[in-house]
Parts: sequence; C-alpha cells; structure tokens
Amino acid sequence: MDLQKAIAALKQYFGYDAFRPMQAEVITALLEKRDAVVLMPTGGGKSVCYQIPALLLSGTCVVVSPLISLMKDQVEALKANGIKAEFLNSSQDPETQRKIEDRYLFGRLNLLYVSPEKLVSSSFLPYIQKVRPTLFAIDEAHCISAWGHDFRPEYTQLRFLKEQFPAVPIVALTATADKLTRKDIVQQLNLNNPEIFIASFDRPNLSLEVRPGQRRLQQILDFIRQRKDQPGIIYCLSRKNTETLAANLQQAGYRTAFYHAGMTAEDRSKVQEDFINDRIPIICATIAFGMGIDKSNVRWIIHYNLPKNIEGYYQEIGRAGRDGTAADTLLFYSFQDVMMLRDILMKNGSGNEDVQLAKLERMQQYAEALACRRRILLSYFGEELNADCGNCDICKNPPARFDGTIPAQKAFSAVYRLGESVGTRVLIDILRGAQRKELIEKGYHKIKTYGAGRDIASSDWLSFLTQMINLGYLEIAHDQGHTLHLTAAAHRVLFEGEKVELVQMNTFRERAEVEKSKVQVSAPRERVRDDLFEALRQTRLKLAQKNGVPPYIIFTDATLEEMAAAKPMALDELRRISGIGEKKLEQYGDIFLKEIQGFLARNSEQFTGSTYRLTYELFKQGHSIEKIAADRSLTPSTILSHLVQVYEKGEPVDIYRFISEYEINAVQKTLKLIEPPVRIRDVQYLLREEMEPHKIRFALTYLKREKGLSF
Repeated sequence: MDLQKAIAALKQYFGYDAFRPMQAEVITALLEKRDAVVLMPTGGGKSVCYQIPALLLSGTCVVVSPLISLMKDQVEALKANGIKAEFLNSSQDPETQRKIEDRYLFGRLNLLYVSPEKLVSSSFLPYIQKVRPTLFAIDEAHCISAWGHDFRPEYTQLRFLKEQFPAVPIVALTATADKLTRKDIVQQLNLNNPEIFIASFDRPNLSLEVRPGQRRLQQILDFIRQRKDQPGIIYCLSRKNTETLAANLQQAGYRTAFYHAGMTAEDRSKVQEDFINDRIPIICATIAFGMGIDKSNVRWIIHYNLPKNIEGYYQEIGRAGRDGTAADTLLFYSFQDVMMLRDILMKNGSGNEDVQLAKLERMQQYAEALACRRRILLSYFGEELNADCGNCDICKNPPARFDGTIPAQKAFSAVYRLGESVGTRVLIDILRGAQRKELIEKGYHKIKTYGAGRDIASSDWLSFLTQMINLGYLEIAHDQGHTLHLTAAAHRVLFEGEKVELVQMNTFRERAEVEKSKVQVSAPRERVRDDLFEALRQTRLKLAQKNGVPPYIIFTDATLEEMAAAKPMALDELRRISGIGEKKLEQYGDIFLKEIQGFLARNSEQFTGSTYRLTYELFKQGHSIEKIAADRSLTPSTILSHLVQVYEKGEPVDIYRFISEYEINAVQKTLKLIEPPVRIRDVQYLLREEMEPHKIRFALTYLKREKGLSF
C-alpha cells in the first residue's frame, strides 16, 4: 500500500507532516500484513504505528491494553481527532458494553481497546470470532514475558491469537524490553517470522543524575524550589511514602497530591485529571502513575527509592520531556533500598526471583557507576553510544580514568576461550588462577588466560567487569545461567585494537566521600524497630496529640527508625537524620535528644563496644568496606580500623582482602631494623613508600598470630 496514504492520514488525523524515525517502516510492515515487535522509548510514538494502519485497513484494530486509564486517555484523544475508537473494560455498565460490542460487529470502529481478560472472556470472544479483526496490537508487550520487568500472568492467555487468527497480523509494542524479553515476546505470542524494530532509546533532552539517599526531603525541596511551577512526578516504592511525602510537600507550601493503588478509582482518576490539567503540578506516586498519560510538559522526574530494574526506571523517566525540550531526572540511591527490594523480590513467589534479583543488581550497578549513565542505559537495551553524553552527573564531573585495555583484553579473551559459558565470579577465579577443585575438574586451568590477571585483586576485577558490562562490552545471558557474553564492542577490543577506559577502585571511594559531604548527612543506617524506636514513637504520639496533627507530620516512621539506629547525641548529629529539616529540628530536636539520651543512660550496658561488633557482623555477611561505611555513616578508614581491632582480638578476618603476601613480607623485613616497641610510622619510614596504616596493623598482627614473632 502506498506510504503516501499513511502520511496523508497522519496529517489529517494527527496534524503532522512526517513520521518520526522508524514509524514509517513499522506501518509499512503492518499494512503488508506482517507480524512485528516494536521497541520505542516512552514518547517515541508507538501508538501511531498501529493507529495509522487501523485507519487505512478495512476493519477494526483490537488493541490489548493493561490499564483502564491508558485506554480512556487514548480513546478520548483519538475521538478528539475524529477517529472512531472505543474501549471495553470493567468500569462500564453492561448496557454501555453491549452498544460498543454492536458497533464492533457492524464495522463502525477503527480501534477497540480491551484488557487481556476481556479479550478472552466468554462474553466477548464470540464477537471477534464472528468478525475477524484486521490487526491485533499488544501494548506493553513486555507484560507477557516472565523475564520482563512487569510480568502479568493474564497476558499469557494471548497465545491463542495466532492459533485462532493465523492470517491476522500482530504487532507487539513496548517501551522497555531487553534482548531476552524481546525473544520471549516472540515465542509467547507465537509470532510468524516477525520483523523486529528497535528505535533509538536515546533521549538526549533528559538529564540524568544520581544522589546518595540521605536527607531526601530537604534535597527534594531544594530541587523543586529551583523549578518553580514546573510539573513533575516523584516515584516512591510504597503507598505510605507517597502519602507522607505529599503531606510534607504540602506543609512546605507546594500543591501536591499522592496516587497509589490503595485509593478508590474515583480518587485516582481525580488526581490524574488534576495533574493532566495542571491544577496540581506535583504528584507523589507509586510506579503505576503515568501509564497512558500523554502529558508532554512534565519537566522533571524524581525516584525517591531505587527502582527494581532498569526497564522500569527508563520507562518512568521517559514520562518527562516528551515534548523534546530539556527535562531533569533525579534518582536517590541507598543500600537500604537495595536490601528492601531484595526482600520484596524474594517473597513475591513469582518463580523467576533469580532473574529479578539479577536485574536489581544491574540497577544497583547503574546507581553506583562512574561511567556515563546514558551509555549504561543504552547498552542495557543493546544500543551503542560511542561517546559520553555530556548531560549526566558523571559527564559533568568526570572521574579520572586509566587505559584499561590490557585487563579488558584478558577478560574478553577468557570469555571467548571459555565459549561464553561462565559467570562473573567464576571468570574472576579463572583470571586470578584460583586452585578450586571445580575449576580444575572442568579443565579451566588449561586455557591460555588462566591466571593472566592474578596481579589484580578480586575486588578490583569485580569493579572492572561491572564497568565493562555497564559500558556495553559484556552482556549477561540470564536465560543461560547468567553467563557473560561478548558484544560487538568487545570483539573490536580483541581483534581491532579498540581501547578501553576504566575507573580505578580508589576513585569510587573518593567520589563516595565527596558525595556524602555534599548532602552533609550520614549515609543510610540499618533501620531498627527496637525498644528505643518504641520509646521515640510514644514521644511522637504525645506531641501529635498535643499539637492536633497526625504523628507522621511530626516525623515519619523511617526517621524514627534511623534515629533508633544512629542514636544521635547532639543537635548537629540529629540534623543528619533523613526527614529532619531546620524547622522540625528547632521544634522537636531537644525533646527527641532527651529521650534518646535517657534511653541510652538506662540501657548503657547493652551498647558498650557494639560499634566494632556491628562492623564485623556486616563484614562476615559479605558486605564490602564501602557498603558498610555507607550504611553506618562512617568512613572506609574507620571501618578498616574496626576490623583491625577485632582481628587483633583474635577474630578470624580474611586479611588478604586488604593486604598482599608481598606487603606482609615487606613489613616483616623492616622489623630487623626497628628497636621495640614497633611503631607504624617507623615501618612507613623504612618502606620508603606509601602503605596505609591499616595494612601495617594487619601485617603486624598477622606476624604475631600466625608467625609467632614478638616485637
């Protein structure tokens, strides 16, 4: 069919003179009755890809859509453009549904939007069996895949479409699906040799920023203050957070509403309408908000909590700047969010927890990365960006990099020689020449690159490999045991001499310290609900009753939990707790400090020496020094000093994670030249090179404990 007719329809119904990139190719395929899978970022124009064919083909296009709000908004927009469209869902009474079904039967609709449940229901299935649709459009197609970020079991019922209607083309559309999910969409829908259309995921108008998740409310207030009257969305993990945050913003004088699934459909609809019509510029919402909203002037998106995966994150930030002009995105990151999400994923019983945990790990890596954030996002979806974007926090404040081509070539060569059959941990063991029985039994010790990276510590290898994944040199095949595979970029490094730039581990540590000082607040601490929390809760309740306000208006539970964990003893320390602004510090600071101080005085024996023990317990659980430091609001050097002290007291500590055999021998040699008592500064002087004090203390303790030396 002549594409000129499609362009004429675009102009007539939508008012545009030309298609966006890739739209014309998709429309051509559908007009020629071929199946297709379409990946376009939010705001990329997916809907036009099936709406234009629906106008040009004889019959009705049936669109499967997961959300009532999405159907309603799109149908209203289509009708406003003079297009015959309707939707069927549970919000309508039986008489309304019957009239719409009759319009379908008599061929009076271009498009009919239905839910997957409605499509396969006994009441509607006979209609499409009598009058065959001209096209099926499966929106949010990632929902059909258990590998996707928003799997919905009801979508699996759509497998019957190809069996019942083999001649009707199907187009599956999504804004976010990695390679594995795309493959699964094709298999689940049993598509017939479909064309795969992947538009560029690059949204250069979106700035990308990640900040430590401390003192979030104050940071949000500062952020909003700089964007006066600009519409934006703040995504929160829990319903409670949306309500609490909205109340705090309202108290600060902002027109704000919350939105979550626990509200009535009426209330949710009102919030959505108020936002769309700019009556309320700021919405605090769970992730469902924004689906199907074509609001082009959203100027910013904030993620109050870490999203579960990159797909969801990219879909949500894509709701900003749909008009193509500049928009800002801000993600708050804390290790506490990671642990909370891990618990949620482990308890959801979906059957694919390992994949979802792996996706969460990639999201965590994105938040912690020091590479261009846009390159990481695009590489996740299989798209290469050959240069840094210049519009993310890392590009605006780039870290020092080094030529990492040699370690990269070693890693890529090992992956290649192993037939892309191992995961990250095994690869590190092979590169470091580990003597584990399993490696020897599988013959991994025979490959040329076995032990080629033993000069690099395991922790550094883990950092480098993570960077290589983020930069698009390696990808993880989740459906093949989470094994590492080489990309085209890795092949260029191996065989065409392309260079690789990496960031050293110490740069990550330095940046973490800088970021922490920026917000002038401690990193998230473990949250507890113990006797101290209960004492603080009762104090809050009394204040709430006295002032006639809900308790959370004074302090949220999260703030009380952080207080209970941190046990601040002065106003300056209390100021560093998340959720405590200057006004609340002035109003309630002394009251809560008095309660904490009194509680500790009454229970002093319980807390003696606990700080070293807590560090040691977290270390035994496998947390890195950086993580423990961030969680406990301490510097890495303080955490290392804790571990030295517990090691000196006889506790088992794997000191080779911090010091090499060579360094221990170097310290031992200096002892022949030092008169007792041995002091750290004397050892440092004789070494004539920089060695951190904690390494010397580990070495000296090791020589006493394991070698029996006395000095």
